[in-house]
Amino acid sequence: MKVIKKILLAILSIVILALIVALFLPNEYHVEREVTINKPKDSIFNYVKYLKNQDNFSVWAKLDPAMKKTFTGTDGTVGAIAGWESKDKNVGKGEQEIKKIIPGERLEFELRFKIPFESTDMAYMTTEAISPTQTKVKWGFDGRSPYPMNLMLAFMNMDQMLGEQLETGLQNLKVIQEGKQ
Repeated sequence: MKVIKKILLAILSIVILALIVALFLPNEYHVEREVTINKPKDSIFNYVKYLKNQDNFSVWAKLDPAMKKTFTGTDGTVGAIAGWESKDKNVGKGEQEIKKIIPGERLEFELRFKIPFESTDMAYMTTEAISPTQTKVKWGFDGRSPYPMNLMLAFMNMDQMLGEQLETGLQNLKVIQEGKQ
């Protein structure tokens, strides 16, 4: 009986310690990647502003070609929503809404994940002319992990995990855009 008590006390101590550590850990993270595309800025911006076009370059859209997709509102405008639902646990269920557009420069999205976990995060894409025929495109993600779930951020490298997916998506976009002449 004493052994069981000691084991339970040890487990309780570990849980309490983890909760205390989580109090001091950040609960937000930021991930951003960029690519230079040999196309004019307006051409790139006018492509990425449409949610339906993300299916062509986004890594997540390609994870489950059989996922159900819905679109509401006028694509490419504030308030447009793209929804997805998949049986693949890596895709889950959620929706993305265009929240703000600075024409030719910046798109802001609200991502509402529902399954496998609930979360609301922000993402954005920016276009910046480097020259009349070159554009720097940035794709970023701002996430939040509430206490005590923020403890997981200490063991997960969000910059690496999400960054690789953003990078792949931007490289896909580059291939698509530079292939169009």
